[in-house]
Formats: sequence, C-alpha cells, structure tokens
Amino acid sequence: MNRAELISQLKTLMIETLHLEDVDLADLSENEPLFGGTLDLDSIEALELILTLEKEFGIKISSSEESKQALASLGTLADTIIAKKAE
Repeated sequence: MNRAELISQLKTLMIETLHLEDVDLADLSENEPLFGGTLDLDSIEALELILTLEKEFGIKISSSEESKQALASLGTLADTIIAKKAE
C-alpha cells in the first residue's frame, strides 16, 4: 500500500471510528491539523483513534508524546504508520 492509499484508508477509518458522518472525505487535507482543524478532535477521540490504529495496522504507539506527534495531521499519521510497520 502506498502513502496516498494509506491516507485514503485513514480518512475512512477516522470517519467510521469517530462517527464523523457529516465530514466529507474530500474536505480532509493530509496537512490539516487533527486538533483545532476541521475535525477538532478531543482527547477521548484521539485515544479511540490510537487504539483503532494499533489494532488495524498491528502497530504500537507507546507514549503520549508519540501519540501527539503522530496525530498532528493525516500526513504525520500516515508517516508514523509506515515507519512503525518498517520496524
């Protein structure tokens, strides 16, 4: 799976996991902040998303600092998943 496909999959996964039916996938840019941007995630949503990503992709995000960096945007989230799967 390439990065563009991963970002597309992440968009779908986020909408399903966080019940964001009112969000159009096309509206989500890979560089848009997940906190304070269109999605404006809160800490509970971030935790839900991290747990789903760990299960879906077989990765482990081990610290709150790592979570914060990974969840900066869709792009950083995709990069984190790619890096974790390469470990």
